[in-house]
Amino acid sequence: MRLNPISGNDPGLPAARLGEIHDCLTLALDATERPGGYTQPEREARSYMRSALRQVGKLIEVAA
Repeated sequence: MRLNPISGNDPGLPAARLGEIHDCLTLALDATERPGGYTQPEREARSYMRSALRQVGKLIEVAA
């Protein structure tokens, strides 16, 4: 059994799937937003989500 069934030569994710990932990341950021501030681990997690959101946004622009 191959651990990664997709080769590097295959095309990337379809734009629709990237849009779903973008929406999920946006919803995760919205769900964790609170006015009282964040712990250090929460700040780091939200930073990673924002970074992933930016990267997915760039992929969507390229796919369009």
